[in-house]
Amino acid sequence: MRMQRLKAFTFELRPTGEQQRQMRRFAGSCRFVYNKALALQKERYERGEKKLGYAGLCKLLTEWRNSDETAWLADAPVHPLQQTLKDLERAYSNFFAKRADFPRFKKKGQRDSFRYPDPKQIKLDQGNSRIFLPKLGRLRYRNSRDVLGTVKNVTVSLSGGKWFVSIQTEREVEQPIPQGGAVGIDMGLARFATLSDGTFYAPPNSFKRHETRLRKAQQALSRKVKFSNNWKKAKARVQRIHSRIGNARRDFLHKTSTAISQNHAMVCIEDLQVRNMSRSAAGTTEQPGRNVRAKSGLNKSILDQGWFEFRRQLDYKLAWQGGWLVAVPPQNTSRTCPCCGHVSADNRQTQARFACVECGFEENADVVGAINVLRAGHARFACEVSDAVGSPAAGTHRSDSGAAQCRP
Repeated sequence: MRMQRLKAFTFELRPTGEQQRQMRRFAGSCRFVYNKALALQKERYERGEKKLGYAGLCKLLTEWRNSDETAWLADAPVHPLQQTLKDLERAYSNFFAKRADFPRFKKKGQRDSFRYPDPKQIKLDQGNSRIFLPKLGRLRYRNSRDVLGTVKNVTVSLSGGKWFVSIQTEREVEQPIPQGGAVGIDMGLARFATLSDGTFYAPPNSFKRHETRLRKAQQALSRKVKFSNNWKKAKARVQRIHSRIGNARRDFLHKTSTAISQNHAMVCIEDLQVRNMSRSAAGTTEQPGRNVRAKSGLNKSILDQGWFEFRRQLDYKLAWQGGWLVAVPPQNTSRTCPCCGHVSADNRQTQARFACVECGFEENADVVGAINVLRAGHARFACEVSDAVGSPAAGTHRSDSGAAQCRP
């Protein structure tokens, strides 16, 4: 049995000076079209009129490209401009479906990008490390690995002062057979991830390692005259540090999630609500919060780990390997004795050690949490499989926290 797999390959571009200027113009044109269409949609929304669909916005785009005031839009390729309108349509749909906030206007220098959707206009020459894109010509890129599959679309983006190309491909692969057994994972700060077999991964703390350097760079930026040449250099220095922090974190998460997904057929993980866990404790003027400084440091450490991104990567990588990801409620996973089942806050008197007050069982607290997560995951998975028998979804290879409401 074969299946279709979508995958993106990202490389750093090595454009000429003229190509860099062109890409900045194209990104600016896409940003202008997005903001102009969003302003129009907001006006219609405030007047109580129906929003324009994608087809209606494309007609307006043609008028803008032919207008004397915005004739410069015709210098940019039309497909990326149309894709920008599709992005706006998707953002509006997510807002009305209550999946996201109301769309916001784009700002220069923040996530500048544009997308080519037509593979017929894209020519990839891997042998010479070149890629041809409309109105940009042949661009060199750092060819670090082979691009597998048929090219579907290409996204060009600016990050940390460097241009990158992301090539999405589609290819047929054999239905994978999962390797290994089941494992539970307990997420933490002292240990990033502790497995139920006793293996653990030390936290990357990528932000913490660069925090002093970042603070000094931001202080230097604050002393510069805004928009001066020295201010632009200082801002670029801050952006490079942020880029290094993000790259280090992503590298760690990819390596860890790949190692776990390749060696286990089923992974059970806590369904952590990171947004709630990292909420500010500052409170209001009438009702000020308590221990605000300590909670702020804790929030910073939680967000530095990248738990949500780790779970997202585990999800699709396990699916690629034919495995399952099962998310379970985190309540009492660190307070329940895996030996006798006694639940008490007194069982965990320190952050690192677990000692059951009922039977005397002792073990590392993170390992106990991972064992309890694994047991809860087995119970939830059995419940989901029994619910899926006889249904059209029976035989699917994945399960997640929203698949069933039964309790282990």
